[in-house]
Parts: sequence; C-alpha cells; structure tokens
Amino acid sequence: MLIVQAQALLDADHPSTLVVPLTTQLVDGAEPLRIRIRASASLKKDSDALIDEVRAIDNRRLVQGPLSRVQRPQLDPVGHALLEVFDLTGD
Repeated sequence: MLIVQAQALLDADHPSTLVVPLTTQLVDGAEPLRIRIRASASLKKDSDALIDEVRAIDNRRLVQGPLSRVQRPQLDPVGHALLEVFDLTGD
C-alpha cells in the first residue's frame, strides 16, 4: 500500500491512515485509475497504485516499516490522479 495521508495526521496519532492499495498486476494506459510506482529499495517489483480504491485503515494494521519511499517525481502523478478521481481539480 501507498500511504497518502498528511504527515500532520500521522504525527498527531490519528487512529487511522489513508492508503492506496498496490498491485503487481500491471495495466498499461490505465491512468488516472492506476499510477505506476517503480520498484526501489525493498519494493522489489513495479506496482500499480489503485487510485480508485483509496481507503482508511486502522493503524494497528501497519506492522512493518516502509518498503520504500516514493520520491516527488513519482508522487506528483499520484496526487494529480487522486484530485481527478475525487473531482477536486476545480474544472
């Protein structure tokens, strides 16, 4: 999963965290519903972030530290896709 919650909520011990599920079943050309996250660090395979499946999970489910940290060039398309899927683009 890809955590997409603001750091302020994480720091405030909020009981849940907003996440986007990841899958290694890649589908090309499925933007904005899927955004490709490239393998890095302990994330061994490229994955698609399933933007239309964003959800809140209980923090007790976060049992392992991050496998990787997504850098800004990969994170920006995720943010834009979330805005588009939630119809928050202002268009």
